[in-house]
Amino acid sequence: MNDRPLTLMAVHAHPDDEATGTGGVLARYAAEGIRTVLVTCTDGSCGDGPGGVKPGDPGHDPAAVALMRRQELESSCAILKVSDLEMLDYADSGMMGWPTNDAPGSFWQTPVEEGAARLAELLRRYQPDVVVTYDENGFYGHPDHIQANRITMTALTMAVPTPKVYWTTAPRSMMQPFGQAMREFGADWQEPDPAEAAAMAEIGLPDEEITTWVDTTAFGGQKFDALAAHASQGENIFFLKMGQKRFTELMGVETFVRVQDTTGAPVPENDLFAGLR
Repeated sequence: MNDRPLTLMAVHAHPDDEATGTGGVLARYAAEGIRTVLVTCTDGSCGDGPGGVKPGDPGHDPAAVALMRRQELESSCAILKVSDLEMLDYADSGMMGWPTNDAPGSFWQTPVEEGAARLAELLRRYQPDVVVTYDENGFYGHPDHIQANRITMTALTMAVPTPKVYWTTAPRSMMQPFGQAMREFGADWQEPDPAEAAAMAEIGLPDEEITTWVDTTAFGGQKFDALAAHASQGENIFFLKMGQKRFTELMGVETFVRVQDTTGAPVPENDLFAGLR
């Protein structure tokens, strides 16, 4: 018998991504005694600087932002009880279309095989039973999220087989309540033009296509606090305006689509480790 603990590996693009989409499962499974490994691919240097200064504006120091975000990430991991943090430290590529997309050393410019080889080494070291990352569109088209998907799916072909692989997603039934909450808490949520509406319609999945619904309500406080640990990005983290109670009501179930499986566990399922314990 193998006495290695069950292990979850989440592969994310930036500091703070771990809390938004997977903070609940990281906290829940850590509480259940499962080893939780977070791989963060970029340094977050395209985030806001002190006082909300934006990338490219006077006073924005990418190196200082990266250091600050590393410290915030470590605080978030402590709140979520993440067992192991691994940083690939590629330069943040910024949003799609930004000049930083083309910068040498940016994650978006990194050959997929190179990034995948580094991640495959971590897969061999930790031998996760479950791997979670984004879908092929990076959930909403961010280049670093797309690249995280690409290197993860390639790395999985290089390393020991992983029993279960998931992509994060969101149920489209939640889009209207989410928009309502944004308006309720004062976000500048305008009705999108037809092109934007079509793009938004591609975010997430119809409820019936979601394979895995994990109740993390009991860990809503940890998830909220982990997000709040990324204080430098508070201007961009709308969820913090809701307060912990409303945040947990809206974000207390994390959803995934299962894309690889060797267990045969029936879907829909309510546990990433269904069939493994």
